[in-house]
Amino acid sequence: MPLNPGDPAPDFSLPATGGETISLTCLKGRKAVLYFYPKDNTSGCTLEAKAFNDLRDAFAAADTVVIGVSPDPMKSHDKFRDKYGLGFPLASDEEKAMLQAYGVWVEKSMYGRKYMGVERTTVLIDRDGRIAEVWPKVKVPGHAEAVLKAAKAL
Repeated sequence: MPLNPGDPAPDFSLPATGGETISLTCLKGRKAVLYFYPKDNTSGCTLEAKAFNDLRDAFAAADTVVIGVSPDPMKSHDKFRDKYGLGFPLASDEEKAMLQAYGVWVEKSMYGRKYMGVERTTVLIDRDGRIAEVWPKVKVPGHAEAVLKAAKAL
């Protein structure tokens, strides 16, 4: 079931880089960008992470937290974060419960083969824990800038 602006953001609590646990509760009162991506160290996911990282000061100035979420294990996230010097947390949802709650764990198809995976999606959550905007099927070029513009306007 897709999320729509105005919906309450589904609750979650996940382990994240830096030994953190990230939950919807700890984000209350702040704007948050949850960007869901398929896999650490792949070309599109690396470009997306670097784009959000390049704008992290601007997101901070807009009082907006950026969090990357994928089903990769924490060990992979830690290596990915360190390799690219990412200054925001990466959360791990190996159980895929949050990915399913946000509607981004979907059937995909490549070369005629069907499989389950993460649909690259970004969700902006307002200070009250409600969905402000959803970007499904994200194309990476220019995306982080569009999300920043929406966060500033919120």
